[in-house]
Amino acid sequence: MININDIKNGMTVLIDGNIYQIIEFLHVKPGKGPAFMRTKLKNLKTGTTLEKTFNTNVKLEKANIEKMTMQYLYCSGDKYNFMNMDTYEQVELTESQINDDKYYLIENNMVEVSFYKGELLGLILPEKIEMTVTKTEPAVKGNTANNATKDALVETGLVVKVPLFIEQGEKIVINTKDGKYASRA
Repeated sequence: MININDIKNGMTVLIDGNIYQIIEFLHVKPGKGPAFMRTKLKNLKTGTTLEKTFNTNVKLEKANIEKMTMQYLYCSGDKYNFMNMDTYEQVELTESQINDDKYYLIENNMVEVSFYKGELLGLILPEKIEMTVTKTEPAVKGNTANNATKDALVETGLVVKVPLFIEQGEKIVINTKDGKYASRA
């Protein structure tokens, strides 16, 4: 059990039988009345976010999440296969467990898979990932308004807005948090 005053961003806690990750928190001390903690929580099973307010005397149960580095092998239908490189044990995840993270999976890349008491929670992706542009329109001469961008399709099916100078076959770096172009590779 941890005191609500000791929480930190990224910490995982159990509330009403659900596992939440603390996205942000704010300690509020109003002029009248007792202090309280306003939090923004992400449910690790469903992916939904929740805003919740706690009194400062509340204690929360800490959830110990296990993280295992695994190699992404392949996709078969809506099943995604990963392998633990130490034990060579394979884990299969469904598309509903991965959601939009599927657009950042490249065969043979390493990702972290998170578990809670043996139950699979999902993937933890690197902050940025390098991908190859498979299709994009050529830049039109004279079409250079402020920060002009165009759509580019990368090898996993993700469509990213890129600057006009990016061409088909180039490697680019994409931010996995928001799916936006970061730089050339």
